[in-house]
Amino acid sequence: MDIRKIKKLIELLEESGIAEIEIKEGEESVRISRMPTGSAMLHALPQIAAAPVPAPTAPAAEAPKARPNEHVVTAPMVGTFYASPTPGAKSFVEIGDEIKVGQVLCIIEAMKMMNQIEADRAGRITSIMARNGDPVEYGQPLFVIE
Repeated sequence: MDIRKIKKLIELLEESGIAEIEIKEGEESVRISRMPTGSAMLHALPQIAAAPVPAPTAPAAEAPKARPNEHVVTAPMVGTFYASPTPGAKSFVEIGDEIKVGQVLCIIEAMKMMNQIEADRAGRITSIMARNGDPVEYGQPLFVIE
């Protein structure tokens, strides 16, 4: 399957909001999902994968115990953490900021795609546990909201 077709499928997936798509062309197939799974998504196209993709770790094993009034926001995917929209720009959030549901907290770059990570609860940022440019794992704690 042509890499341009795969890129186009990824774009269509992003534009449409569909969570997952699987295409078969003869004996070749590709499955693209916006939701992380327990296995690497590139197993159907080994010639494209330049390096092995690590399997996600269990979020419960990595997330610290939150106090009753705290909520831990974890990484929904493996990628690179970015605190701001562009290099040198102001961070999306800082410790002490009051946030709303749906507010962008950071960006995680995965496979050259920039994924905005939004707050799933309103509150105040009490801790930021990743630094700009750090690699993050699935389930890794990123923010604590009180």
